Amino acid sequence: MPLPPRGTVIHAPDAPIEPLLADAGRTVAVLGYGNQGRAHALNLRDSGVRVIVGGRTGSEARKRAESEGFASFDLAEAASAADLVVIALPDEVHGRVWGETLASAIRPGQVLGVVHGFSLHHGEIDPPPGVGAVLVAPKGPGRTVRERFLMGQGIPAIIAVHQETEGPDSGPDAASLCLAWAAGLGCTRGGSIVGSVADETDTDLFGEQTVLCGGLTGLILAAFEILVEAGYPPEVAYIECCHEAKQVCDLIYHRGLAGMRAAISNTAEFGIDHAAPRLVNDRVRAEMRALLAEIRDGRFAERLKTDADAGFPDLHRHRQATADHPIEQAGRTVRNLMPWLAEDDAKVEASGASDAHHRGHGGARRATEDGQD
Repeated sequence: MPLPPRGTVIHAPDAPIEPLLADAGRTVAVLGYGNQGRAHALNLRDSGVRVIVGGRTGSEARKRAESEGFASFDLAEAASAADLVVIALPDEVHGRVWGETLASAIRPGQVLGVVHGFSLHHGEIDPPPGVGAVLVAPKGPGRTVRERFLMGQGIPAIIAVHQETEGPDSGPDAASLCLAWAAGLGCTRGGSIVGSVADETDTDLFGEQTVLCGGLTGLILAAFEILVEAGYPPEVAYIECCHEAKQVCDLIYHRGLAGMRAAISNTAEFGIDHAAPRLVNDRVRAEMRALLAEIRDGRFAERLKTDADAGFPDLHRHRQATADHPIEQAGRTVRNLMPWLAEDDAKVEASGASDAHHRGHGGARRATEDGQD
């Protein structure tokens, strides 16, 4: 049975987990045990699903999975033993891993799952006929997926069926396993949204580039530099342009834009209407449309692949430039005034190393087995 139309909100009663339960004889292989992979494996296991983990022999991620009670295997062995194969590896390695390892291990009737649609949308993974392909993309980092699950809650996900299973060797249909996967993560407790792989991929990349990462980083750095150029202390500039961003973003996260306006001072709210149209003018909107066009036609994906294949020289250059920027020294000074920030980070690190049934930790962004947010 296909998923309902795009935009439909799926709640728990509409997403039975039974097709994936160990009692039904099903197995899920999670390939990668980093940020998203660990959260998916732990949540599914706690929901009654039999989960195995796939990874590179001797990797730290695979050792961690074993220490937390999972049977681990090489990627091909794990994939061949599962009904649902969740690929929770960094986007840039999907094509190589698919071509060198997974394509020959996958058989008709199995279902491939991705936590971000990039590799399916851009053809890095090309499942043959008879093999299902689905997307369950939680809209938050793995740490949050795990924490909310343990609190009896769940964050929304975008879910999609990219290709259905078919033929005489078919097991459960891909849509059923997609819904069960989302349910096992806790993502249907509040509700998840039906989309397509293109919907999730394009909007995710666009949001990251224009607002969440690219836009926010660009605004913070430019505002910091302008204040310092004008003679203001770097630490004061950091507080106003970077530190306080979290507090406003928290208001928006909890209350929306109108709720944020209701919570700030009249002076700050008046400043929105004075500045926003000048900062986000027709030229900026044109650049946003150009970025969206590059995402949709594959130019961004091709640039990412080219840099990844070369060892990410461009990415590393910009990463180092950020680390060397004066805002980092100012930020360290300001953060040292709030020692509880380091204490909070230490608690997160400690929770990540704790028993699998305690609060989960997303793991390092650049973990070799899983770099997904």
